[in-house]
Amino acid sequence: MKITNIFVALLLCITMFSCSNDDNDIESLDGQTGDIVIKFDNGVGDQDFIFDVSYDKSSNESYKVTSLKYLISNIELTETDGTTFMYPVDNNAFIIDESDANNAGEIWVTLTDVPAADYTKISFGVGIDQERYAKGADGQGDLMAVAQEKEMLWSWATGFRFIRLDGVYSDGTLTDEALNIHMGSVGTSLDNYREVNLDMPNTVLIRENTTPEVHIKADIAQVFDGSTSVVLSEGYSQVHTDEVTTPIIANNMQGMFMIHHVHNE
Repeated sequence: MKITNIFVALLLCITMFSCSNDDNDIESLDGQTGDIVIKFDNGVGDQDFIFDVSYDKSSNESYKVTSLKYLISNIELTETDGTTFMYPVDNNAFIIDESDANNAGEIWVTLTDVPAADYTKISFGVGIDQERYAKGADGQGDLMAVAQEKEMLWSWATGFRFIRLDGVYSDGTLTDEALNIHMGSVGTSLDNYREVNLDMPNTVLIRENTTPEVHIKADIAQVFDGSTSVVLSEGYSQVHTDEVTTPIIANNMQGMFMIHHVHNE
């Protein structure tokens, strides 16, 4: 009986000590911030993306891409308890340019001074939302200059290109015809901004002394064969401001992202 009582007492002490440590761990995050790296990795289906390589699509068509850029904004992280953190708006727009990729084919976006916490979801927009656009040219911070340099801006009155995909396409009768996908919103008259919501495959632990990495795969094939499969020779080889074709490309882009893996380092 005494042995049993001693065992129970020891178990209770261990449990209380463990709970106390958990509480201290949670409390110790208060006021802490850390960084997180989001890696965008473009591919075509299960293949690596490479400029000037021919990729097959539906409708017996193929395409080669010579430039690939798209605009990401409004990155937001969600904690395990549902609390959300939106990265500061003035610095929350990024042009993912394949020509900037490292040797691993990744384009890195680093978010700094993020509240230390356990995060289970990430969301972001493809393009620029109407609220930000309504701030006018002076309300875009450095984005407008960067977009102009990257050729992702038509004019302020028209707005930003959300994707710039240039190249050529071929089918059974056509060879190396021009391919230009420059989808975006058209001022306030046509809103092609889309939001992407992704669950983390494992919890992302942002801490003062660690920098987790979230590896996002972007399947470029989905631009043409996503929720809607399009035929390039039937009006989808040149997509700019048309009110019929641009929303279809926008919807397709919304489904081209997935989280491949997460590193907590």
